[in-house]
Amino acid sequence: MANAPKPTTAKKENSKGSGIFAGLAIIICIIVGWTLFLFVMGNGSNFEGGDNTGHPLPGNYFAMIYKGGYIVPFLMSMFLMVVVFSIERFFVISKAAGSGNVDAFVRKVQTLLTSRNVEGAISECDKQKGSVAAVIKSGLLKYKEVETDTVMDTEQKCLAIQKDIEEATALEMPMLEQNLTIIATLVSVGTLGGLLGTVTGMIKAFAGLATAGAPDQAQLANGISEALINTATGISTSLLAVISYNFFTSKIDSLTYSIDEAGFSIVQTYAATH
Repeated sequence: MANAPKPTTAKKENSKGSGIFAGLAIIICIIVGWTLFLFVMGNGSNFEGGDNTGHPLPGNYFAMIYKGGYIVPFLMSMFLMVVVFSIERFFVISKAAGSGNVDAFVRKVQTLLTSRNVEGAISECDKQKGSVAAVIKSGLLKYKEVETDTVMDTEQKCLAIQKDIEEATALEMPMLEQNLTIIATLVSVGTLGGLLGTVTGMIKAFAGLATAGAPDQAQLANGISEALINTATGISTSLLAVISYNFFTSKIDSLTYSIDEAGFSIVQTYAATH
């Protein structure tokens, strides 16, 4: 047991690993976005005359997106980032919830505590697993520890249990919230990137109108098309990021509430029975 890693050390290692994953994921998404843009959407078979400098074939959306300009691959990369980090958060938060229904687990722990079956409650935590169970188990172990303490009074013991639960929660929460800041950032960056593409497209469109004599209809059409494609891609990225961020924030809030509810029950049960 002397060589067992401390919880704080394990959490730091997990945090470092998550940071490396985030960096690699961003780089890979950018590479994939540019690869799709250049070699799939920019493939000559999507254009008239077999050359991507020509007009898109009628109804060919890949070619239309390619004509959106070089802001499009960055927007595509951000869209991929939202998808990747959403999948990663889904698995992490699902694992944190444990193997069974969290609400049912908390109710069972409360029932066992009411009957003063602390060992049974700890056993349920081992079965449930996950961050919620880990925090509650930490509180229950402290519950058992203070029962044998002859120095502290009941109030001090309750405070000790509460402090232990708060410390365990503080160790678990960063793991749940990791990478959510990236998704939140993509909400704004996606919108701003789409707006930038819209502006550059409209500049080209107005440049087509500004030509001497008859307006350059091809340049006008390409400019408007570029503006609309960038707008659509940016809005799609931001929309998915907003939905993802709010969904995972709600899940984390629900887990936090379950931890607080169980922690309150542990402290109140100890105070009522000792």
